[in-house]
Amino acid sequence: MSYKVVIDSCGELPASYQEDPRFESVPLTLSVDGEDIIDDDTFDQKSFLAKVAASPNCPKSSCPSPERYKDAYDCPAEHIYAITLSAELSGSYNSAMLGRQLLLEEQPEKKIHVFNSRSASIGETLIALKIQELEEAGLAFEKVVAQTEAYIRGQITYFILENLETMRKNGRMGRVKALVASALNIKPVLGSNDEGAIVQRDQARGMNKALVKMVNLAISEGVDLEKKTVAISHCNCPERAQIVKEAILEKAKVRDVIVLDTAGVSSMYANDGGIILVI
Repeated sequence: MSYKVVIDSCGELPASYQEDPRFESVPLTLSVDGEDIIDDDTFDQKSFLAKVAASPNCPKSSCPSPERYKDAYDCPAEHIYAITLSAELSGSYNSAMLGRQLLLEEQPEKKIHVFNSRSASIGETLIALKIQELEEAGLAFEKVVAQTEAYIRGQITYFILENLETMRKNGRMGRVKALVASALNIKPVLGSNDEGAIVQRDQARGMNKALVKMVNLAISEGVDLEKKTVAISHCNCPERAQIVKEAILEKAKVRDVIVLDTAGVSSMYANDGGIILVI
């Protein structure tokens, strides 16, 4: 069966997938002080981070329109899957669902499923790779959907931010708490809960200690790690990502580890120096 995976631009696609017609990234739009920045292959991370650092305001994102999703679904593929960042963080999921309904009104025979990743960034990437694995194993559409939904329920996302300003500006962390954390060099180990909302999992004084706590959490909470691909995305800190990768490989046997730099939306959330780990 032919298939297509549509992923919103919060999910980073490896370079080899960016030219694959079975995969399409649907861009969100970022806004800094009224300037719109499209999160596609024209995104300049260095310039974006500089704009965010210089602005007293919180950067914002707007999701793709339902019509944009509809266009992505309108293809010859028999099985179509969409993956969006957590519905707790963005309207992308609802927009993707509306786009699905728009196309089904015209082509009711289409098989389209929209996955709420309950994650973001590299978590979406892993879901895309899971769909590819199941499709290429020859599973029926309904089985791909069921097994991918089960995979999402078992996925765990962790992240650590170098800078808490974006979290403070968008109201996800109080000003006093952010200032205290900054003054004491406290790095919260953050993650997503079962619904995809952001929660604090732990904390440590200093980035290196926080990275150790994050890896230890992942190793202790991960199930069947030897069968899993572990993914790391970083915002302008490849050395930090390498430290996390080496720590994981030292402490556990895993199927594979992939490392990618954050795209636009993930860079907005992670900010300069942020790192995301998904198992």
